[in-house]
Amino acid sequence: MKLGLVLSGGGMRGAAHIGVLRALDEQGIEVTHVAGSSSGAIVGALYAYGYDWVDILDFFRRLHLWDIKKYALSKTGFIDAEKFYSEFNQFLKNDSFEGLHRNLVITATDILMGTLKYFKSGELIKPVLASAAFPGVFSPVKIGDSFFIDGGAMNNFPVEALQHQCDHIIGVYANAITPITIGDLEHSHQIVERAFKLRTVQEDIQKFPDCDVLIAPSELSRFGTFDKKPMFEIFDIGYRAGLAALKKERVDAMSHS
Repeated sequence: MKLGLVLSGGGMRGAAHIGVLRALDEQGIEVTHVAGSSSGAIVGALYAYGYDWVDILDFFRRLHLWDIKKYALSKTGFIDAEKFYSEFNQFLKNDSFEGLHRNLVITATDILMGTLKYFKSGELIKPVLASAAFPGVFSPVKIGDSFFIDGGAMNNFPVEALQHQCDHIIGVYANAITPITIGDLEHSHQIVERAFKLRTVQEDIQKFPDCDVLIAPSELSRFGTFDKKPMFEIFDIGYRAGLAALKKERVDAMSHS
């Protein structure tokens, strides 16, 4: 039986994905295929490599990829996403899709051709970095003859990447939208983030019915893409939502217990 796990983008809200991994572990549910975009690509790659939720949470704690306080966004220039290669290589020592313990698909956007690419073979770390390269913050990542940015720019919730490969799909969505006030938009990056989410959410919700189990906690809407401080709170929201959804919608064939 093939069980797929789809992890959306969401920056630091991706810590909720790690909470869901804990819930899956406690329920004895074994995932065989993973698809992810942006932060979902990072969590998905580490999970497919063989790390458990404890190690992945520690990686997120130490990672400064979305720590917006480190960067002067009002100045000219971008952050080079590829400078994080060495940090990822410490965890993903075998930089190859072929060395993974689970099947993995990562989305990234070809900024030159204007097309979506599904990475599923070859080198691993650069596609992960490209998938998480938020537009306007990180420079595009060169892979082959082209340059790639955030997978969420064209596909933030790649359910279709696993639809024809898996018997069941669990979808984890970290990009809920709720109304806000103008006072919530104090900085330019918050406006960019809000505009980005408004478009992607409308496209993503159309895929919700394609998931056998959907985990999309609305509480995540109050956290920004670059909010690292509440990481453990976000993790706990994902864990509780994952546990509730898996118990409610449990498919017996998904469990070895």
